[in-house]
Amino acid sequence: MSGFYEELAEILEVEPDQVTADLRLESTSWDSLAVVSTIALIDEQYDKAVNATALAACETVGDIERLIAARSTESEA
Repeated sequence: MSGFYEELAEILEVEPDQVTADLRLESTSWDSLAVVSTIALIDEQYDKAVNATALAACETVGDIERLIAARSTESEA
């Protein structure tokens, strides 16, 4: 996930070393543009489509990771 974290850091306008599973999105530049950019990043990095509403509801980076993992599980089923 390090490449994902580096790209996510750019979207959130924080330093890459600040991006951890515990990072609260409300303390970053998490807005509608960031959500759209993150959707594109997830598609690019993982070839997965996530729901914008579900992504916008995420509170931490860990929530985003769980959303990606759940999407991966759905694809395999």
